[in-house]
Amino acid sequence: MSDATTSAAVADNNIAAPTLPPADYMASWKNMALLIQLRWIAVVGQILTIAVVRLGFNIALPLVPMFLVLCGLIALNLGSIFWLKEHKVVTSASLFVVLVLDVSALTAQLYLSGGATNPFIFLYLLQVTLAAVLLDARLTTAIVAIACVSFAGLTVYYQPIILPGHAAEELFQLHIVGMFICFVLDAALLVVFVSRITRNLRERDAHLAALKQHAAEEDHIVRMGLLASGAAHELGTPLSSLSVILGDWRRVPSLAADPVMLQEIDEMQAEVGRCKAIVTGILLSAGEARGEAPSVTTVNAFLDELVSEWRAARSATTLSYGNAFGLNLAIVSDSALKQVIFTVLDNAFEASPNWIGFVAERDGEMLVLRISDAGPGFAPEMLAKFGKPYQSSKGKLGGGLGLFLVVNAVRKLGGAVNARNLPQGGAAVTLNLPLASLAIGARGHVQ
Repeated sequence: MSDATTSAAVADNNIAAPTLPPADYMASWKNMALLIQLRWIAVVGQILTIAVVRLGFNIALPLVPMFLVLCGLIALNLGSIFWLKEHKVVTSASLFVVLVLDVSALTAQLYLSGGATNPFIFLYLLQVTLAAVLLDARLTTAIVAIACVSFAGLTVYYQPIILPGHAAEELFQLHIVGMFICFVLDAALLVVFVSRITRNLRERDAHLAALKQHAAEEDHIVRMGLLASGAAHELGTPLSSLSVILGDWRRVPSLAADPVMLQEIDEMQAEVGRCKAIVTGILLSAGEARGEAPSVTTVNAFLDELVSEWRAARSATTLSYGNAFGLNLAIVSDSALKQVIFTVLDNAFEASPNWIGFVAERDGEMLVLRISDAGPGFAPEMLAKFGKPYQSSKGKLGGGLGLFLVVNAVRKLGGAVNARNLPQGGAAVTLNLPLASLAIGARGHVQ
């Protein structure tokens, strides 16, 4: 199936995410949810550590203030969950604040349990790494500075841990074991959470790239629509002049007496009338002719009329049309959608003038239109760039705009276009259109 330029512009965690904020904020929202999960892990880990140290090693700890810090972390998490459900936008400043609070809670626990002598002092590296991934250079520097100042302060100000009945060698071994546990925690949490944060950032970047591409395509469509509308205005006058001239020719005695010439004049008048209808359709699609109310029809009537009009305009008798839509549905007749289907049919007819298949079906709440041909099919590079502008197999200037407009027009309706080569030869283009975008009001069925 080859490309054809169209004659008119046609106008995608445990906490549930809110509805469609901007891509950059959405990534920050997901990252905030990850920080909440990490904080729950920290709470459980601290409880287990305190229990092992107090019960397993019989080491005295200031349990009351340490559990107060834990209660503060739990309150912070519950507040963060509530705040996250109410806010669609999470800024870098919000992430910075919660990281500062996490560093402060870690500092408080370390102050109560030996300060810099506590082997879990290196958990600061986890906070610094998360800041480097989540924040900009200025805010990351601030987190690094806070962590360094806290580390330095804990070398001087802390409550020492008294380890009764342990020799120096045993104390050193306990410190090594603690450092090993801290290392394993750091490594495991960094691998899990940094990889998930990086995935969120990649999804954000991909979404932003898609938005930029769509914006460029929309701009391209607008410019082509303006060009088509301007051309339609300019063509109106010469077409009217041609119609008048052909009418005058019919009254010329020498021409009126020649049946062959009269037949040719009639054919020319019919073609001029067709051109004027196309021009009117362009202006209707551009929204410049609003004298009539929207035309109400049904899916089956719209498709049947469309097929009849296309057959008559192209003098094509090789179109095999099958309508399996089923129970009818009232819709608004859309001239832009008609032009979209005409474009795909024209492509198929140009590639396979001897046979074209057109099938309409219903799949749940989707109208599925499948147009196939017996031509040479799409080249692999065409399939890879299907719907991109100026991707044409015919090698002519301006080619490839037809399918580009088809893809964008269907996307505007909330649908999708798929193209593939058939195993037996030829190609098929499938238009998937949501009925909700075509139906009138409450999707009432008609007989």
